[in-house]
Amino acid sequence: MHLEPGGEALNAENILYKLLITYFLAVLPLITLGQQTETRPDNLNLSGIDTTSTMPDRRDTIVPSLLESDFFVPDSLSTDTMAMEKAPVIEAPIDYNAEDSIIGSFDGQKVYLYNNAKVTYQQIELTAYYIELDLETKEVYAEGIKDSTGTLIQKPIFKDGNDEFESNTLRYNFESEKGIITDVVTEQGEGFVHSQRTKKISKDAFVLKDGKYTTCDAPHPHFYLHLTKAKVISKNKIITGPAYMVLEDFPLYFPILPFGYFPNTPSYSSGILIPTYGEENNRGFFLREGGYYWAASEYFDLAVQGDIYSKGSWATKLHTNYRKRYKYNGGFDFRYNLNVYKEKGDPDYNPSKQFAITWNHSQDAKANPNQTFSASVNFSTSGYDKQNAISAENYLRSQKSSSIAFSKKFENTPYNLSVNLRHSQNSTDSSLTLSLPEMTFSMAKVYPLRKKVRSGALKWYEKFGINYTGNLRNSITAHESEILQKSFARDWKNGIRHNIPISLPSFNLLSHINFSPGFNYNEKWYFKRYDYTYVKDGNFNNPGNFSDDIRIDTITGLNRVYDYSYSLSASTNIYGMFLPVNPQSRVKGIRHKMTPSFSISYRPDFGAERFGYWKEVQVDTTGATRFLDVNDGGIYGGSPGRGASGAISFSLNNNLEMKMIDRKDTTQMEGEEEKFKKVKIIDNLSFSTSYNLIADSLNLSPINIRARTTVAGVNINMGGVLDPYMTNENGTKIHKYVWNEKSGLAKLGRLTRANLSFGMNFRSKKGEEQAERNKELIEEENVLPGDYSHYADFNIPWDFGFDYSFNYAGPRRPSEKGRITQTIGVRGNLSLTDKWRISMNTNYDIMAGEFSFTTFNVNRDLHCWSMAFNFVPFGYMKSYSFTINAKSSMLKDLKIQKRQSHYDNF
Repeated sequence: MHLEPGGEALNAENILYKLLITYFLAVLPLITLGQQTETRPDNLNLSGIDTTSTMPDRRDTIVPSLLESDFFVPDSLSTDTMAMEKAPVIEAPIDYNAEDSIIGSFDGQKVYLYNNAKVTYQQIELTAYYIELDLETKEVYAEGIKDSTGTLIQKPIFKDGNDEFESNTLRYNFESEKGIITDVVTEQGEGFVHSQRTKKISKDAFVLKDGKYTTCDAPHPHFYLHLTKAKVISKNKIITGPAYMVLEDFPLYFPILPFGYFPNTPSYSSGILIPTYGEENNRGFFLREGGYYWAASEYFDLAVQGDIYSKGSWATKLHTNYRKRYKYNGGFDFRYNLNVYKEKGDPDYNPSKQFAITWNHSQDAKANPNQTFSASVNFSTSGYDKQNAISAENYLRSQKSSSIAFSKKFENTPYNLSVNLRHSQNSTDSSLTLSLPEMTFSMAKVYPLRKKVRSGALKWYEKFGINYTGNLRNSITAHESEILQKSFARDWKNGIRHNIPISLPSFNLLSHINFSPGFNYNEKWYFKRYDYTYVKDGNFNNPGNFSDDIRIDTITGLNRVYDYSYSLSASTNIYGMFLPVNPQSRVKGIRHKMTPSFSISYRPDFGAERFGYWKEVQVDTTGATRFLDVNDGGIYGGSPGRGASGAISFSLNNNLEMKMIDRKDTTQMEGEEEKFKKVKIIDNLSFSTSYNLIADSLNLSPINIRARTTVAGVNINMGGVLDPYMTNENGTKIHKYVWNEKSGLAKLGRLTRANLSFGMNFRSKKGEEQAERNKELIEEENVLPGDYSHYADFNIPWDFGFDYSFNYAGPRRPSEKGRITQTIGVRGNLSLTDKWRISMNTNYDIMAGEFSFTTFNVNRDLHCWSMAFNFVPFGYMKSYSFTINAKSSMLKDLKIQKRQSHYDNF
């Protein structure tokens, strides 16, 4: 007795009872017959089927050669002949097991498995509550069972290699690899195919009728494409007949898709890139990012895309990725845009041509540990981001930089070499700086007087160390439209700089003061210098810092510019302690740590005639002269300054912290010692200045003040600069000390610069720990693609923060007033529910009374869909966009969008 396909499962105990009676009545005559013959066949166990009624967790193997043999063989010759004439039906053993029972049929051609049944054949694995294995037809049938609540459990799960699906019932033929499956859900790439009745027509192909295709992973999908008929080729493609959208079980018959094609290959493949569409007031209707993707090979690909607008604007884009495993990987982009905002014949008609190039390249760390090559190129014309940026981040970006770098470490030596090609640009003033190339050769610190085999403590002279850094640069800064017209000899700046710091042995004085002597030598090699000659009534159109009556001649050739200095520095730590008089005070002590440092340095007068760095030149008809630098504008700076310098520098750092009883500690047991915590009152308060012993006036440098502290979890930073000298009516400093001329707080010095900044963040406690875990999961396991800042965190109900900044710039002349700027930035997020999130970001200039870039965003998580509303209420970027779209990249064009572009504002 067996289960008919599609019938209800019989009770296991009833089946067992009936089969035992049947086996008893049928086997008894066979035993009698076997006793009457001299040769009897093997018993039923030769078929590989155990007739024991109940065998928990028993695994048996069906041997292919025995499956085709008869149970009653007249002689060995006929058996061998039949085995040779008839090929095995099954190519490999079939393993099966079950938890409750394994029952074989009387003819040995069927096996019935109950409860967590499992059948394995080659790479095919089938599990279900009930499995019926028919060895004659080579078919297997499987189904689940309903539990006490009516829920179907232990449903058939079919695995074939990497393919896997679950269904309610399944019938499959091992030989033809065909089958009938009901209520199946298969995962195809990023999507899922649901079908009530599916026919498996080959190893990798299915056909179905009235199915569903969706990227929603819910058992009952929130949306799907209703497929009237379809063919699914696993790991290849899905081809459908007429289909229509169903959203939240509501069918949308219009528009209907006459046919559909969904690529489903696990590897990339070539194909057409569907453009997005929309409208702008200035550029008209558009199709964006349409084109073709070419999967060239496993090493690189290529995408060619374009934009077209109804009013004449257009763009083309090229993108490629490349990768060689264990060697390198990277990507390259080129974009060209032609924007047309007016009609031909209009006085303002001026087509704008813009382009951008990005390139990134990185080398695998395993490729070569001593040699690396990398590239990060981001170059564009100055107006590209302003005219073509889609995101606010790109629009607000005014600085760009690029670097192509090669580095080599010479193994088992202290030497390193690096070569860089650098670029930086400012889109605000269209300035561009190129360094082609910049090369650095360095030697790590070596100790030439140390013994190779050391014994005992280091001698003082063995601490003598020296290192070297050499740098070559060839650079130019100009407007981007002029840079190609510049002369290499006249406009490019180049040179080589050598730096040799020498580390002299340090020593301690009085066991607490550490002294460190030093000597520093710098040398610059330039390949040109200038000569200056006064010409009466000359008109040489010189730069702003030179009179037009001075002729400037360029003299080429190697020009050495060197300088050196001596120094001696000392530092120590001083501690102070305050203990409260009241023993019941929560405060147990306040510690003050001071770190004074002192240094003295000497540099000769490099303005002396013997160095040849400065030339005294007549500048007007009165005979007045000026000293002009013959290396003015050098890439590493001009000549060393005129006048000797013997400076004493002083700085003082302060740290103040308090030790107090921790009243918030609720884990303290009775009898245990009280627990304490440290509270920082002042993280750092520093003062620094210097005094030139050799200068004839203005010896004292400005006093720099820096402070940092934390109040109630708020970080506060402040600073200022006090100038000790007065100024005249023209704003020039004069040798008069402020404390002799002013009164009150003004005696401290002339405040030339001050700043104050702090920020606060608030967030609800709910979901905070879960949010931190999610953040770690995202960063460590990369469970989400792309830039993580674009993902909303729906676990924290709300958070809010603001930043305040105050800056003061003192007056240059006594008649002027100082300038004050104050800005405040506000940001916040609010999760109305687990699915709704509102966020905003703005900045406000308090002095100007104006808002800067401001955004409001509303996001709704719709499980497999997402909704976003972005609003910029004012400013040049004033715009809004409303989008509902499927999350899957495969269905990225399945969306509803309404927007007003910021391009409509000009």
